[in-house]
Amino acid sequence: MKLVLAVLIAAFVLLQYRLWVSDEGMREYWHLEQAVAAQRDANAALSERNAQIKAEVADLKHGLTALEERARNDLGMVAANETFYQVVDATHLAPDGEGTSPESMQASTQP
Repeated sequence: MKLVLAVLIAAFVLLQYRLWVSDEGMREYWHLEQAVAAQRDANAALSERNAQIKAEVADLKHGLTALEERARNDLGMVAANETFYQVVDATHLAPDGEGTSPESMQASTQP
């Protein structure tokens, strides 16, 4: 009877070791669980991105507003009945290399 009990205890200890410590036990399960959670998060982010891209594609196929906006922003296009005006900031350099800011103009006009 003692021999059977010793064998059962040894088998129990061995199975517990394999369950908790070995690479095929609970550690592997926890690692896989973390990897699945990370993949689910990545899939959710990619699904949201795909939904945005699908909406943009549908808008580009069926709506002229998005197509026109894209042409204006990305390509700098102007409609046929529009006039293009370019506003230049006063702090840009003049072609001769001197600044046209108010401070540089005052410095050059003072004796």
